Amino acid sequence: MKIGSRIFENYTYLMAIINLTPDSFWAHSRKGADDVLFAVERAQKEGAAVIDIGAQSTRPGYKEISAQEEIARFEKPLAAIKDRFDIPVSVDTYFDESARAALGLGADMINDIWGLSHDEDMAKTVAKFSASVCIMHNSKTQLSGDIWGAIENFLAKNVQKAIDCGIEKDRIILDGGIGFAKTREQNFELLNGYEKLKKLGYPLLLGASRKSMFGGKAEGRLAPTLESTRLAAEKGVLFVRVHDIKENAEIIKRTYGG
Repeated sequence: MKIGSRIFENYTYLMAIINLTPDSFWAHSRKGADDVLFAVERAQKEGAAVIDIGAQSTRPGYKEISAQEEIARFEKPLAAIKDRFDIPVSVDTYFDESARAALGLGADMINDIWGLSHDEDMAKTVAKFSASVCIMHNSKTQLSGDIWGAIENFLAKNVQKAIDCGIEKDRIILDGGIGFAKTREQNFELLNGYEKLKKLGYPLLLGASRKSMFGGKAEGRLAPTLESTRLAAEKGVLFVRVHDIKENAEIIKRTYGG
């Protein structure tokens, strides 16, 4: 897969979560404009291959902010990151307006939790900038019955939209959407069978870091997060999106026999 000018293959890479929000569920991921560069520097040193910045919390029960407010939160930090660091940057947004602003500032990838289905022009915008995209499964209603058919159909439909709009196939990655429109049991079913999504023909990204499916408070969810990363590495998942870079990097290295 290509993100920016880099090619990622044959390993499990780390995407570092950096939130420019006051309300993301894991407080340690929240960064202000003054400390975001230190966070990026640390993440890169600890093994992050891509930085993923988000300016809107999507935790359960979140209150949506506008695209304009989202842009106001990320534009200066994004510009500073691109100016100082040589690392691909993904921006977590489902607003086309925000995506256009982010890509115009040099972002390399859009991480869309609505899988190109929220804004009609999102796929066209990503294609216009020759950017990469993460298409994540989501639903307005909780899944029931066979989760695999629903997830695979959603992803396949939106992959086709991406291709039709001109997004290059080697710039597409898929996310099964752990924690979105799924019960705790369904989240574990998805995690444990994540390799099934490979049949769609695209690399996979897993986002399970410190999520509520692991129970307890967020502070106590590192160990199960690391176990999910180990599973991802064993299954050949290309990226894991995580809060704790150093610890996850060590697990991946050990899983690959390093």
